[in-house]
Amino acid sequence: MKSPVISGALALGLAAFPAMAQEGGLDAATLRADAAALFEPIPDKVEAIRKSEISPEGHKITPEKVDLGRSLFFDPRMSKSGLISCQTCHNAGLGGADGLPTSIGHGWQKGPRNAPTAFNSVFNVAQFWDGRAPDLAEQAKGPLQAGVEMHNTPENLVATLKSMPAYGEMFRNAFPDQPDPVSFQNFAHAVEQFESTLITPGARFDRFLQGDDSAMNAQEQRGLRAFIDTGCTSCHNGINVGGQDYFPFGVVAKPGADVLPAGDMGRFQVTKTASDEYVFRAAPLRNVALTAPYFHSGRVWDLKEAVQIMSSAQLGTELTPQQVDDIVAFLDTLTGEQPQIVHPDLPPRSMTTPLPKPM
Repeated sequence: MKSPVISGALALGLAAFPAMAQEGGLDAATLRADAAALFEPIPDKVEAIRKSEISPEGHKITPEKVDLGRSLFFDPRMSKSGLISCQTCHNAGLGGADGLPTSIGHGWQKGPRNAPTAFNSVFNVAQFWDGRAPDLAEQAKGPLQAGVEMHNTPENLVATLKSMPAYGEMFRNAFPDQPDPVSFQNFAHAVEQFESTLITPGARFDRFLQGDDSAMNAQEQRGLRAFIDTGCTSCHNGINVGGQDYFPFGVVAKPGADVLPAGDMGRFQVTKTASDEYVFRAAPLRNVALTAPYFHSGRVWDLKEAVQIMSSAQLGTELTPQQVDDIVAFLDTLTGEQPQIVHPDLPPRSMTTPLPKPM
């Protein structure tokens, strides 16, 4: 899927660039109105997930499923080695990511792509850089089975869970209408429910959207103005400031192989459609100041450099140093209140719990 705004992004970027002269102050009300047409604040709580025309009420978030999902998220016994958990690559203390170019998985293998943040992922149009999972439940199944990540199987996972009585009780509480609730599908649904609580409301940008002029200083407001006027919002918009659509990496000019490895063709690997070569889901920019390194390759550690690369590759413009500083200052306002999570006491193993397999 290509967005019709791609071609408009270039035109907007080139046309608006001269208008970015730093002339006097900005009108906060006008800036807020322009921003409100493109973004929305993160809510304080997600009540339901996977809403659709067929199911407008979606699936309700329940405390029992969230509690179960929290334990599963933190439990390294969900991996074949007994060493790697969801938390390993999506660290709740590191902005929902792991701070590595690419994650380290089973057998100390390096993964092919940078781990996206788990925070606010419930708001993305799809999961993974190539969008191959439509929701967080399907996403949860992928790493568990990937040989380069947790290297487990659904059968071994279910055997592990059923061997621990405390997990059996948690599954029965979470899925009371099912006669045999311990299943791979329910594992995925529980993880999805927990991850849907990993949201970061209260960012200064959100407070500005909601009417607080003092939430962003003059430089940050200039950065928001530049972010809008140069065309960054053609790809980075919506509640997650990105994550809503797919775009070629290099609309105007592809970055070098040091940033865009030739072997990773992005969404093409999912659709096998030539027009999807080097197409990726636009990165959500919430909490971006916390989640270096950047891009699917994880090759760029400096947010200023990342902004400059995107400006030239996607918009065909060269930002001034002041504009780069201003945009980075704005991006810093996207850091919200980090989830406060109590590490769960995990169910004890039994004599029938499958033993971990050495890496």
